[in-house]
Amino acid sequence: QVQLVESGGGLVQPGGSLRLSCAASGSIFISIYAMGWYRQAPGKQRELVADITSGGSTNYADSVKGRFTISRDNAKKTVYLQMNSLKPEDTAVYYCNVGMYHLSYWGQGTQVTVSS
Repeated sequence: QVQLVESGGGLVQPGGSLRLSCAASGSIFISIYAMGWYRQAPGKQRELVADITSGGSTNYADSVKGRFTISRDNAKKTVYLQMNSLKPEDTAVYYCNVGMYHLSYWGQGTQVTVSS
C-alpha cells in the first residue's frame, strides 16, 4: 500500500544541477520514518548518498558533502535531493528509501547522467 515515486533525474552537463524528488503515497505516517537517497553506478554496489531522520538530522557520503543537500517535507510526504556541481562520477541510478526499524520501502530508481 506504500509507493514511492521518484522524479527529477535526467541528463546534465558537468557543473550543472538537478533536484530529485520522491513522493510517498499510501498508508504511511511519514513523519516517523527516516528517508534517504542511494545510488548505484555501473559495475558498483549500491551506496548511501544521504539520509535524514524523522528529527531532521542529516548524513552525507563524503563524496557529495558540500554539493548535495537532502531535505524533507512531511506535509507533502516527500524527500528531496538537491544536487549541485555535478560531476561525471555522480552518474548512477538514484533510489529513494523510506524506513523505520524492520520496515523499508524503495522507489523504482531514476537515472542521473552527468556528461558533456
